[in-house]
Amino acid sequence: MKITKDMTIGELVRTYPQTIETLMGMGMGCIGCPSAQAETLEEAATVHGFDIDKLIEKLNQAVKD
Repeated sequence: MKITKDMTIGELVRTYPQTIETLMGMGMGCIGCPSAQAETLEEAATVHGFDIDKLIEKLNQAVKD
């Protein structure tokens, strides 16, 4: 399964726990917060001021490594 901008953070970290390091490294320290669990990657990128395409690329790379 490919990581997409419509995935929630909760879904991402449950399915691909290896992405947690990437998210934390980008400053998304609240990935375990209850409200963040239902937030999509696109929503999180907007809140944190990240380019969604670059975020998705980094996350998919983390899954490949």
